[in-house]
Amino acid sequence: MALNRRRNSGPPQRDTPNFRVNNEIRIPKVRLVGENVEEPGVYSTSEAVKMADKLELDLVEISPKADPPVCRITDYQKFLYQQKRKQKELKSKAVKVIVKEIRFGPNTDDHDYQFKLKHAEKFLSEGAKVKAYVFFKGRSILFKEKGEILLLRFAQDLEEFGKVEQLPKLEGKRMIIFLSPKKVKK
Repeated sequence: MALNRRRNSGPPQRDTPNFRVNNEIRIPKVRLVGENVEEPGVYSTSEAVKMADKLELDLVEISPKADPPVCRITDYQKFLYQQKRKQKELKSKAVKVIVKEIRFGPNTDDHDYQFKLKHAEKFLSEGAKVKAYVFFKGRSILFKEKGEILLLRFAQDLEEFGKVEQLPKLEGKRMIIFLSPKKVKK
């Protein structure tokens, strides 16, 4: 059976980019840059490798698509470490969107509504998006209008905390509305 076949039979692959180093660089001429190079410019690859050996460092190809490819004379392990740190820093600066869900029934009473409204206010003030939906069970799908009115009232009550990203929309047995937090002015 094709379903039982494993996808990767080898060890897990790291997502570190592969840079060509020293004798792996097969292009005849390269452009040298970096703090270890007295005169940046275009050199033959063999000359650049000799320069790197003289400094007891590595010749690392950092931009293979340039014409000629750009190389740097540096310690390869240190270079990889710096690349990992840059990736980690970019990842930490990326915005993480959190979506909190709030579920209603078409005949939700006022106390439950107020309780869920307070939770939604808290979620929006913390910067999370809110996905509120009315779930229609069985024949309660006949009360679509009630569900839509409930969600619109919910959006109106949360007007000062967030804005409507998507108006109520029926998807199967759920009527969904999305609210996103308002930007805090500093």
